[in-house]
Amino acid sequence: MFSEIRAGFIKSLDPKLVDELLAAYSEAKHNFYLGGLRLSEVEGGRFCEAAFRLLEQIALGKFTALGRVLDTEKLIKQLQDLPRGTCADSVRIHIPRALRVIYDIRNNRDAAHLADGIDPNTQDATLVMANLDWVLAELIRIYHGVSAENAQDIIERLVTRKAPAVEDFDGFLKVLKPKLQVSDYALLTLFECGKSGATFAQIQEWVQPKMRANLRRTLTRLIDDQATVHFAKGQYYLTKLGIAEVESRGLHRTT
Repeated sequence: MFSEIRAGFIKSLDPKLVDELLAAYSEAKHNFYLGGLRLSEVEGGRFCEAAFRLLEQIALGKFTALGRVLDTEKLIKQLQDLPRGTCADSVRIHIPRALRVIYDIRNNRDAAHLADGIDPNTQDATLVMANLDWVLAELIRIYHGVSAENAQDIIERLVTRKAPAVEDFDGFLKVLKPKLQVSDYALLTLFECGKSGATFAQIQEWVQPKMRANLRRTLTRLIDDQATVHFAKGQYYLTKLGIAEVESRGLHRTT
């Protein structure tokens, strides 16, 4: 998926900047799902460095070299002062403002260095991740010629959520928190499966033997009573509510 996105971008954009943008995005998402809130915000700042330079190239025809200090305030003003129609409004106004939010959190909320003593937290990191998703989706929408809905779907499929509390042994998902109840086992393994989902036989194999007798009843309850799981064409999938349940309770983490 990253290779397809890269191929679409480099038709018009600098390949080094594109690679830096995608690498920073991937690392930020990976760190976020593994609980590295500080690292995800730092990678968010790195993402901004590449994204601002891409906006320079798009709107001004040239960009500040990597490694040189970038005057983001000046660039944001230059972009918003461009005549309407010069380039997309997202490039002139919306993306720069979204990047500014990420940059400010990275620089002013103790994510990259000592500042005001405020530790990075889930609230900050979640805001950074949401803005990263939106910015990349906008760039995909513009440079791949797809709808906003299709662009967001691409983003959803880019980086699979990975759970440190699950270890994959050649397709066998071993839950590293053996004291969890069967419902949490199901949620956690489906979280690891992402959009691929899993069959009943797979989940049955992954849970503890003592959990297998009531597994189908548990899955039905998760589907009908809690809406955290969806079943379609022989596969079980975690819903958005199910993802939120795993992440808010920290089920995916080992500690």
